[in-house]
Amino acid sequence: MAVTIKDIAKYAGVSVTTVSRALNGYPDVNEQTRERIKKIAQELNYSPNAIARGLVMNKTHTVGLVVSELIKPGVYHPFFLEILAGIKAGLRKDRYDLILFTVDFATQDVTSYEELCNSRKVDGAIVEGLKLSDPYIEEIKKTNIPTVLIDIPILTDKVGYVSSDNVQAAFEATSYLIKLGHKNIGFINGHSDAAVSFERLEGYKRALQKNNVQYKEEYVIFEDFTQEGGYNSFRKLIFENPEITAVFHASDLMAIGSIKAAQDLGMKVPDDISIVGFDDIELASLIDPGLTTIRQEKFKLGYMAARHLLSIIRGEKPEHIVVPHKLIIRQSAKKV
Repeated sequence: MAVTIKDIAKYAGVSVTTVSRALNGYPDVNEQTRERIKKIAQELNYSPNAIARGLVMNKTHTVGLVVSELIKPGVYHPFFLEILAGIKAGLRKDRYDLILFTVDFATQDVTSYEELCNSRKVDGAIVEGLKLSDPYIEEIKKTNIPTVLIDIPILTDKVGYVSSDNVQAAFEATSYLIKLGHKNIGFINGHSDAAVSFERLEGYKRALQKNNVQYKEEYVIFEDFTQEGGYNSFRKLIFENPEITAVFHASDLMAIGSIKAAQDLGMKVPDDISIVGFDDIELASLIDPGLTTIRQEKFKLGYMAARHLLSIIRGEKPEHIVVPHKLIIRQSAKKV
C-alpha cells in the first residue's frame, strides 16, 4: 500500500497536521522538525498526492491553454505548434502541468470562461486563437482568473498579453517593398475578426503614407490565414488590379498560397510579382523561391506567455510584453 502522511506522522511522533505543513513549506514548523519529517518521508518512499496537495494549498500547479478549433483533421497550424513548445518550456522550470482546452463559439455559449477554468481547478490560463467576437473575450475582460493572451490586446488587473509589434513589423515589410521600387502594393490580410489584422493593416498604411504612396482600399483583401485563402485572394486581387507588382501578406501560409496562384496564372515570382509573408514558418525557407517574410519568435511568444502567467499567479502586475521580430530577406521579392 502507498505510504500516507499518517504513516509519516506515526514514525515521526508528530501530528498529521504538522507533517502536512512541514511538507508543504509552511513557515510555522520548526526547521529541525521539518528536516526530520522530510528524511522520514524519503526513507518511506512517500509520493505526495498532487490533487490532495492542490486542495490543501488552493493551488494545483496546473494551467490551462485555451485555443479555438486549432486542432482538428486537415488543419495545418505550424505557428501554434511552436507556441505550444514555448509554453511547455516556460512552465517546465516551475514544474507546472498544462491542460489543453479546445473551444468553439458554441461551447463558449454553454460553458463560461470561469466555469471552464474552475472545473479543472487550473491556477491560470493562456488564451490563443480566439476571435474578437468570441463570447470569452468579454468574459476575460472581467475575469479574476490569472490570464495571459497571445496577440489579443486586453490588459486588466488579472490579465496581460504577449505579442509581436504587429504595426511596426507590417510597416517594415511594406517599406521594404517600397524601397525596391514598388508603388502598387496589394495586401492580403487576415480575417476581420482578429486583432492582428487591424494592427498589420495600420502598419501597411503607415508605410504607404510615410513614403507618399497612395492608399487604395481595393488593394486590400480580408481573408482567413490559410493557404487556400491566400490562393483565392491573390487571383481576385490580380484579376481586378493587374497593375499590382507586389503583395504583402498577413501570414506565410497565405503568401505560399499566393505563390501557387501566381504560378497557375503563368506568373513568375519574383520576376512578375513580388511576394512577402509574415511569421517565418519553417516552410518559408524550404519553398522555391524562398519567402521574404517577417520572422516572429513563435517559441518565445509561448515561453514569455507562460513565464508572465506564472508571475501574475504569484501576484505580480500584468503587462503587455512585446517579443522582437525581424525582416528576413530571401528570393520572393525583387526590384521593379
